[in-house]
Amino acid sequence: MAERTDVVFVDGVRTPFGRAGEKGMYWNTRADDLVVKAIIGLLERNPNVPKDRIDEVAIAATTQQGDQGLTLGRTAALLAGLPKSVPGFAIDRMCAGAMTSVTTLGSGIGFGAYDLAIAGGVEHMGRHPMGFGADPNPRFLAERLVSADALNMGNTAERIHDRFPHLTKERADRFGMRSQQKVAAAYAAGNIQPDLVPVALRTDAGWGLATQDEGMRPETTIEGLATLKTPFRPHGRVTAGNASPLTDGATASLLASAETATELGLRAKMRMVSFAFAGVEPEIMGLGPVPSTEKALRKAGLNITDIGLFELNEAFAVQVLSFLDHFGIDDEDPRVNQWGGAIAIGHPLAASGVRLMIQLARQFEQHPEVRYGITAMCVGLGQGGTVIWENPHYAGLTHTNAAN
Repeated sequence: MAERTDVVFVDGVRTPFGRAGEKGMYWNTRADDLVVKAIIGLLERNPNVPKDRIDEVAIAATTQQGDQGLTLGRTAALLAGLPKSVPGFAIDRMCAGAMTSVTTLGSGIGFGAYDLAIAGGVEHMGRHPMGFGADPNPRFLAERLVSADALNMGNTAERIHDRFPHLTKERADRFGMRSQQKVAAAYAAGNIQPDLVPVALRTDAGWGLATQDEGMRPETTIEGLATLKTPFRPHGRVTAGNASPLTDGATASLLASAETATELGLRAKMRMVSFAFAGVEPEIMGLGPVPSTEKALRKAGLNITDIGLFELNEAFAVQVLSFLDHFGIDDEDPRVNQWGGAIAIGHPLAASGVRLMIQLARQFEQHPEVRYGITAMCVGLGQGGTVIWENPHYAGLTHTNAAN
């Protein structure tokens, strides 16, 4: 058998993320146009990539209907100006859609079937609310396979608070506030903007340009968070301040074999080390990243102490806190979500996995002392996903085994 081919993350971009709904900046923007804009921006940043050498395009979406349906990978490839010879497909693993696009195409590269591939995701939650039009099989409830509220992500977060009483609302609120502060600081330092693709906007007042995430609230205070309503149960602990908002946005990434990256003069930003997905009870879906991370670490022959940077999707603060608690990591650990996360930036479901990778890749550049990083997220219906990456800028890597 041939040896496995090294898979590298060459580059990634995203649109600014917008608030979902009629008041959101993308209300008049098509979902497919968002991801096409991301792909065009990705290719413009990488002019050395011959478009006819791209072997596959995988684009994820959770609610695949309307302008977010019709085999998005193929339609987006055509709309982005790729040759008609470039194939594409759509993929769905709810919140981990884009992450699964990356791991699926990365697997194809590792197997030798692909040399270059584009992986990403889009979610227009304003036009296509999560689960809209879905028809869950009645057996789920009739045979008590899941609880009646397992499809409500907010309720699953409340259940994690129930299971771990020491993960208090106060800790969740503080984590949410810190996310807002860290995103604001990252913007102030110019760390976020380089990977954003501006999007033209059509509004009643005329045309505009989206250049930053719309949902940021840097003025957030603990006192203000304490007053927010708990929409999922009376006297609950999950609020709009310690959970990610409904969001519209798209991401796109360029993956390659290490050999192809070298051939084309493409500088790898990360090397894929291992990945894993795992299932948990749907009622506590937020715990999913714990077993997926343990599995990915086993496959890589690594320990949690080997990980120098974490990009964890903040679907809910308590979900991240449960992960940190399990692995003995402090709430304020500087390795975790250095530039904030989805509570402030937003979580356009199937797009978010690549957003995590984009931020980790740029942090790797700033931290040559770090060798390994993790992107991880919980997934609706009781799953978790984790990808472990190696930093090609790591000071301990020799020229011959560096990931570029």
